[in-house]
Amino acid sequence: MSLALYGHPFASFVWKPLIALYERGLTFDFRMVDSDHPQNARRMAELSPTGQFPALVDGDRKVTQSNSIIEYLDLFHGDAPPMVPENAREALDARMIADVFDDYIHAQTQRIVGDALRGEDERDPRGVADAHILMERCYDWMEPRLHGQEWATCGGFTIADCAAAPALFYGDWVHPIPARCTALAAYRARLLSRPSVARVVEEARPYRPFFPLGAPERD
Repeated sequence: MSLALYGHPFASFVWKPLIALYERGLTFDFRMVDSDHPQNARRMAELSPTGQFPALVDGDRKVTQSNSIIEYLDLFHGDAPPMVPENAREALDARMIADVFDDYIHAQTQRIVGDALRGEDERDPRGVADAHILMERCYDWMEPRLHGQEWATCGGFTIADCAAAPALFYGDWVHPIPARCTALAAYRARLLSRPSVARVVEEARPYRPFFPLGAPERD
C-alpha cells in the first residue's frame, strides 16, 4: 500500500511533511481534506484527536502531527539524508529550532489569521498584539543565528527548515520581516528557491484568495 497524506495544500502545517516527502523523492497519494471530499474529512477525524491535518497513513501505521510524520519518513522511507540528523547533539538543535519556528512564528501567524476570521464581537486585539510581539522577538532572535549559514542549523537542510518554510512564508505576510533582519530575509528567499519548497508554494497558489488578510503579490 502506498503512503497517503491527508491535508490541504494551502495549510501551513501540511507544508512541512510535503516538503519532507518531496526532499526524499517519495511517491504518495495526497488526500484532499475539504468540503468536496467528505470521505477524507471523516477519515481525518479518525486519524487526529482534533481532526486537524496533516496525517500520514502507511499501511496499518497511522501518524499525526507534522514533526512526527517527518521523523517517521526518516526512519522508514527512502535513503535521502535524514531531516533529523543522526548525531544526537545536532538532532537536538534541529528539533529545537523547528519548535522555535513552530511556536513563535507559525502558531502566532495562525493566531493572527484566526482572529481575522472571527466576528467583530469575538475579536481578541490583545492576543493579536501579543502575537505580533512574539514574532518580532523571534525574528530578532533568529537573525544572528543565520549569519554565515545557508540553512537554519546543523549545516544542512533539516526538520528546522521544513518548519521554517511555511512559518516564514506566511509569517512575513502578516508581520513583515523588518529591514534590519537581512540574514533572516535572505534565508526566507533561499527557502522559497529550494525545489521542494517552491513546489508547495505553487501547489498552494490557487487557494490564495482564501487568505483572510489578503495575500500579497510579491511571492
